[in-house]
Amino acid sequence: MANRFTYQDQIFSVGDTINVHQTVKEADKTRTQVFTGVVIAIKGSDINKSITVRKIAIGSIGVERIFPLATPIIKKIDKEKSGKVRRAKLFYLRGRKGKQAVKIKDVEDKVKKALSKKKSKKLSTTKTKKSTKSRSARSANAKKTSRTTSRKPSKKASSK
Repeated sequence: MANRFTYQDQIFSVGDTINVHQTVKEADKTRTQVFTGVVIAIKGSDINKSITVRKIAIGSIGVERIFPLATPIIKKIDKEKSGKVRRAKLFYLRGRKGKQAVKIKDVEDKVKKALSKKKSKKLSTTKTKKSTKSRSARSANAKKTSRTTSRKPSKKASSK
């Protein structure tokens, strides 16, 4: 499958937000520049593999760069966060604007939601058990009180 790649024993996939550290030569100086964005495509195989990374620059302008993985220009790749997507190519992000252009479900958010659902289920089951006991106790008490109290005649019936 072409939606994952390995770089220096780290596994990256389409939808991940990554930092690509690359060396840039300007005149006689060399410096490291970081390009942060979302992996929208992975192409090729083995030594010809390349990734397309998209970021939103100043003024809501989308910038895409294609990085060949087998190049000495790339120093390292860091993963900021993992994304959960259902497609191998995320070209549909090109048509989006603003925050929607980079919005991808996080894997960590999914795990947090699952944990919170489990906690809420545990809490709701304990609450329902307590509430059913109190309801039955309330109904039993209501029956006892209705039996013991006698009805007083209404004012209309006694005045006639």
